Amino acid sequence: MQPSEFSSPHKTTAADITQATLRSFENTPNPRTKELLIAAVKHLHAFAAEVKLTTSELIRLAEILTEAGQISDRSRHEFLLMSDVMGFTMVVDYNTNVKPDGAFESSVLGPFYRENSPWIELGGNICRQADSGVPARISGRVLSIDGKPIQGAILDIWQVASNGMYENTDPTQIDFNLRGRLCAAEDGRYHFWTVKPVPYPIPKDGPAGLILNGAARHNMRAAHIHIIAEAPGYQKVISELFSAGDPYLHSDAVFGVKDSLVVDYVLHETPEDAQKYGRSVPFYTAEYDIVLVAGETKSEVKFSADRS
Repeated sequence: MQPSEFSSPHKTTAADITQATLRSFENTPNPRTKELLIAAVKHLHAFAAEVKLTTSELIRLAEILTEAGQISDRSRHEFLLMSDVMGFTMVVDYNTNVKPDGAFESSVLGPFYRENSPWIELGGNICRQADSGVPARISGRVLSIDGKPIQGAILDIWQVASNGMYENTDPTQIDFNLRGRLCAAEDGRYHFWTVKPVPYPIPKDGPAGLILNGAARHNMRAAHIHIIAEAPGYQKVISELFSAGDPYLHSDAVFGVKDSLVVDYVLHETPEDAQKYGRSVPFYTAEYDIVLVAGETKSEVKFSADRS
């Protein structure tokens, strides 16, 4: 028998596994689910091939993801935090929240948002605890892209106290401290009192910290106030207002800073300022117009932390 008459069996390759996996999703009923699964397989398999991922590394990755689930609780969502520090959250944001020039841009929701914050009157104070920081008055208008005031606008606001902690993770703070919702006036104007935000560290005691420590990166967020702005007939915007001059503006741990979201704070220290605003000095003021785009919100974010 001649050697040419022998047929050697096909040797399975990694590429064969990729193709078999892709075929397994061909009958996925939902088109979007099918698209996501197929793309995930292609990119994950390509990643494994590119970096020559080992079995031990894959097992360690599974352990890290398990740890993320274990450390997450009512007040903290570690998977979101991991997405944030990897820049993944902001890439999704840039790809899905394109706005025309001059419009209020979006930024990260973050893992510490709480729904159903207490309502405050226009000009009210979301600071419910005396030692939370230096008072600050935030004001401006809610406008359409053509500069007209928007009626019925609602702002949902939250931030950390001067100790760098959100109230839902800090048992020393009053429930819903530095959180609140308000309705803008009919002419679109809004104003409320809070405290001047401070930069703060995101938690490093979980898998997100493993990423930061492994890359020798800091875990500081630039000082900011979270705001969700919405109004009937306009697209809801999840965003943040950042403090001009903050040392972490250009190295925010979750890449959330956009130039259009940076605001200036003016310090007030004179008796005349105290009389004008009816507030003891020192305090800050900042002004920012929120410009919304007409249309419907494409997808609602269904996420809320709770108090630990």
